[in-house]
Amino acid sequence: MLLLSGNNVGLPGALKSSKLHQRFLFLREILLSKKRLELKIDAIRAGQGPASSYVAVPDIIATLCSSRTRSAPSSTTPILPRYFSELRSRGEAERASERGREMHWVKAESSDFSGNLPLPRSGHTAVNVGKSKVIFFGGFADRRFLDDISVYDIENKLWFTPDCTGSGSDGQAGPSPRAFHVAVAIDCNMFIFGGRSGSKRLGDFWMLDTDIWQWSELTSYGDLPSPREFAAASAIGNRKIVMHGGWDGKKWLSDVYILDTISLEWMELSVSGSAPPPRCGHSATMVEKRLLIFGGRGGGGPIMGDLWALKGLIEEENETPGWTQLKLPGQAPSPRCGHTVTSGGHYLLLFGGHGTGGWLSRYDIYHNDCIILDRVSVQWKLLTTSNELPPPRAYHSMACIGARYLLFGGFDGKSTFGDLWWLVPEDDSIAKRLLSAPPDILPESKSVTTLSGSPQSLPKESQTEQSPILELQKRLGISISSSKAQVNLVDEMEDKELHELSSRLAGETLPTRDQVACIQALRDHWRKSSERSIQLQELGPLLRDYQRLIIHKHFVQLLISSPI
Repeated sequence: MLLLSGNNVGLPGALKSSKLHQRFLFLREILLSKKRLELKIDAIRAGQGPASSYVAVPDIIATLCSSRTRSAPSSTTPILPRYFSELRSRGEAERASERGREMHWVKAESSDFSGNLPLPRSGHTAVNVGKSKVIFFGGFADRRFLDDISVYDIENKLWFTPDCTGSGSDGQAGPSPRAFHVAVAIDCNMFIFGGRSGSKRLGDFWMLDTDIWQWSELTSYGDLPSPREFAAASAIGNRKIVMHGGWDGKKWLSDVYILDTISLEWMELSVSGSAPPPRCGHSATMVEKRLLIFGGRGGGGPIMGDLWALKGLIEEENETPGWTQLKLPGQAPSPRCGHTVTSGGHYLLLFGGHGTGGWLSRYDIYHNDCIILDRVSVQWKLLTTSNELPPPRAYHSMACIGARYLLFGGFDGKSTFGDLWWLVPEDDSIAKRLLSAPPDILPESKSVTTLSGSPQSLPKESQTEQSPILELQKRLGISISSSKAQVNLVDEMEDKELHELSSRLAGETLPTRDQVACIQALRDHWRKSSERSIQLQELGPLLRDYQRLIIHKHFVQLLISSPI
């Protein structure tokens, strides 16, 4: 979860007082102050004196506050293909109208819809059929695979379940229960291929005519791709579908298939040159004349964060099919799988997904960040949002409805979600109801770039400026005199959450009985962490450890003689 992202700075005045924004500033200030204070304490121990310990502080702050990725080596110079650079001359009017406009997350309310909402699930699909409806199919929940359909009627704001007819090869009216399949809409038809049901990977092919709500099984038409799950697919214009990769139960796949929805024939595309590693759980999106794939899990299990473009999908272009790896400037998404990429206007919106974190041992991370690929400036950007975010998740769905996005479902490693969230522009009527709610405001926080609190052996603050460290002490409820500290604070050896987290991070590298070594390893992890990598479950132990550090800073001699 990217909880402490530096890109929330610069909010409109009306939103700077929001509860989440104030909490964000406060927690980030805690992290930066703790790093600064520990650097100075380490310098005192090393006998470097005030001057040398103070020099390192701006580098730490500059690193943590930077919202841009560091310049890549010359071997990874951003590749800007000609078809992307052509987009720079398009959409400038649309871009100018949206420049500076923020987006807001708003949890959907019962008054937003009528009808029966879909049940919680993950691994389902959601496709837009024209501009009139969004169709949700399948998924997994409560240890069972699903085969139900929920339809959202956009104009009437109505959820309903259609009565579908049809006859499959096994006598069923429609596809069997499944999850992790692909679904693509062409005109009024939704096409479904593959997926998983139980331990079986599926290779059947279905079409749903949404005008008459009738299923047709098309499995017997031509040579189909091999059974698979976690593949990625996208529409090519209004006639063809392209599908890439997946997992067949034994190996990761890298093949590319083209479906002609008129002749109902599949064709495996022969691609020359270098190609992306085999993968599953990635995204595939058509942009102009190219298919873009991002992320996924590959051979051996690594989670990837690479971006590739496939040309040669449009017959009229007479191009030889080939892959190109793209390295675009900006704040690229971290490696992940199970995310969504949704096309909206001049940009692609990437949300959520499953990744890994940790340093001594790896652990699962579920994301809730929004990153856009701007098709005009041709770069990655972290989308500015200024209010409560949906819980992190993967294998969810995201549908574009006009200027709005609708998030549904997903999984976070423990729970399956059934919540619905809107992502809307700040001038949307749904966003405006946020401002009408009674504010719950934390005390105002100063910019982190002014942090300059220090142990007493270092130069003191000017009497005309109150130390941010002192402000933090007040907000943390710590009352400290020159000779005595009075605070209800759990000792580090009694902090169960601190011990559990340190033992988990240490893994097998350190014996879990050596609590001092494990805690030191955890603190080293925090020193090396950026504001983006700190996880939600770490904030409680980090906050308490910072409280203890503020107490200990008033007893420098004790700190010199005892490890922190």
